[in-house]
Amino acid sequence: MEDDLPRPKLDDTVVALARQDLDRLSVGELDERIAALEAELSRTRAKRAGAASFRSAADALFRR
Repeated sequence: MEDDLPRPKLDDTVVALARQDLDRLSVGELDERIAALEAELSRTRAKRAGAASFRSAADALFRR
C-alpha cells in the first residue's frame, strides 16, 4: 500500500539538508547531526551492498 504513495525525490531531501542553517546549532547538536548522517550513510551502504549482491545472484541465475 505504501508503494502507491508518491515518493519524495532524493534530490529534494539532500537539498533540504544542505539548506539547513548550521550556524544556529551548538557543537553538541552538530555532533549529533554528524552521528545521524554517518548512521544513515552506513545504512545506505549496507542496503546498496545487499542490492548489489541480489542483483549479482539474479544475473548469475538468468545467465544459465
